[in-house]
Amino acid sequence: MQLHVATGLLVGVRQVLSHHHDERPAGQQPELVVIHGISLPPGQYGGPGVEQLFTGNLRAEDHPYYAGIASARVSAHLFIRRDGEVVQFVPLHRRAWHAGVSSYAGRAACNDFSIGIELEGTDEDPYDDAQYLALAAVLRLLRNEWPVLHGPQLVGHSDIAPGRKSDPGPVFDWQRLRTLLVDVA
Repeated sequence: MQLHVATGLLVGVRQVLSHHHDERPAGQQPELVVIHGISLPPGQYGGPGVEQLFTGNLRAEDHPYYAGIASARVSAHLFIRRDGEVVQFVPLHRRAWHAGVSSYAGRAACNDFSIGIELEGTDEDPYDDAQYLALAAVLRLLRNEWPVLHGPQLVGHSDIAPGRKSDPGPVFDWQRLRTLLVDVA
C-alpha cells in the first residue's frame, strides 16, 4: 500500500469513490484521525450496506433499519472490513462527511481537519486482528505524509462527539493499536 500524494488515493486498496465530500478550507491539511465503527445492518458484517450508504445507494426497502438512514449524505475516507481489506471512498486531501457535529481541542467542525477511518464492527464486538494490522499500516502511511498526525491526534468518534456518538466503542483496544504503531514504526 502506498499513498499517491497528488490524488490523495491509496495505491493497493479497493476504490469505491463517493460523491459525499467537498473541499477542505483553504490551506487546511489533515491534523487529526478519527476512528469510527460501523456495520450495516447493525451487527452484520461483510455485506454491501456500508458501501451503499457512503455512495448514496442505500435502499430503504432493503432492511427496516435503512429507512432512517438511506437518505443520509455521509462518507469516510477509508473503511476497514473485518478481514483487513481497506476500501477508500474519499481522497485524503478532500473533506469527507464523517464527523458531523464535533469538536476537538476547542476546534469545531472536525471534518475540516480530519481523516475519517471506519472499522467494520460494533461497540460490543471486539475488532479483528486483521483490522488492527491494516489500521496500523494506514496510520504509518498517513504519518509519513502528515507528521502532525503523530501523537495524540488519534481519537474515536466518541471523543469528538461525546454523548452523541459511542464508536468505536469500549471494545476498541487503543493500547494494542499504539503498540503496533511503536513496534513497527
